[in-house]
Amino acid sequence: MVLSIRQRIEEAHSGVHGMGRLTVHAHGVPKEKAMRELIEMYGRRMKSRGVSIEFHPAKLDSGAYVDRLLGKRGSLILLDEGGEQDDSVAFAQRFEHWQLASDGVHLAIGPAEGWPDHLGLANLQRLSLSCMTFPHELATVLLVEQLYRATEIHRGSGYHKA
Repeated sequence: MVLSIRQRIEEAHSGVHGMGRLTVHAHGVPKEKAMRELIEMYGRRMKSRGVSIEFHPAKLDSGAYVDRLLGKRGSLILLDEGGEQDDSVAFAQRFEHWQLASDGVHLAIGPAEGWPDHLGLANLQRLSLSCMTFPHELATVLLVEQLYRATEIHRGSGYHKA
């Protein structure tokens, strides 16, 4: 669906929004070139599908990063090794639900040292990519690949071979 400038202005002022957008938040731009290129590749593939990737400055301490995330409008979901785990098909169903929601969804990868103790994070939903621990840059790659896979599952392409 393509909106004219006038429609976009009217939508912004009406408070009514279309399908929910999903934003992946990462603390710092990946230093490893291969990781950065994979994240960018999946980001390009998903841009037209309502998914964006936002890198927050690595200079932000973890508390400032959390404060910035808590200021976002919509649902904030933390990626955490202790969170709920889905297989790819269940994650695709979850993704479809997020896309159909009217509010945006923010999936946040924690800083390298993990999530800080912060009252604002206490009751947030947490998802896990695995019971194993990954460097945050690799976790970002895994997350964006799974989001891309979810879009392909819903398209019915041959990308997902279960």
